[in-house]
Amino acid sequence: MREKLISHARGSCMREELIIRHCSPTLAGIKTGSLFNCSYENEEMLYDDLRALNKNLMPRGVRILPVRYYGNRALIYLYRPERLSLDLSDNDALALLKARGYHCSCTDQYVIQLMKRLKASEEFPHEIGLFLGYPPSDVKGFIDNHGKACKYSGCWKVYSDEQSACRLFEKYRRCTEIYCLKCAQGVSIDRLTVAR
Repeated sequence: MREKLISHARGSCMREELIIRHCSPTLAGIKTGSLFNCSYENEEMLYDDLRALNKNLMPRGVRILPVRYYGNRALIYLYRPERLSLDLSDNDALALLKARGYHCSCTDQYVIQLMKRLKASEEFPHEIGLFLGYPPSDVKGFIDNHGKACKYSGCWKVYSDEQSACRLFEKYRRCTEIYCLKCAQGVSIDRLTVAR
């Protein structure tokens, strides 16, 4: 199957298959956010692709942003703002973010602060797990243990509830498998995005 391009008028640098492969659980509404790397040759074309995606996905409760650039690659964040707002209202998540220098009053400000940290910090900001829907206890465990001594390693490193995490990892795996199959059958990203 030839990969479908997002925009067709002037070419495209982002392929639906790439987004679906890395973001299916978020598109399906079972995960807060997803990250993936995208190569691009032309920054304007990348922005055109992202604008086209946001035009179609935002009415379904999904947003997509470039959060960091390096060379000719961009780190792309696809997320559900309402779900992120709920995740970041958790007391443990808030405490962790405040300890990392986040003093924000709304979800958009948290995302902007994360983007600033991604650009400015030499060390990767591991609190990013909170923006992806990881349990605050696992994000804190990763930070406190420098990524070592986890109970299990799957979509993230697990420091708390291994059984729940393993069930969720399997749910994400099955979702991605189904979405990739649907994409190969020609189903568009618009149709695969669950409205919330």
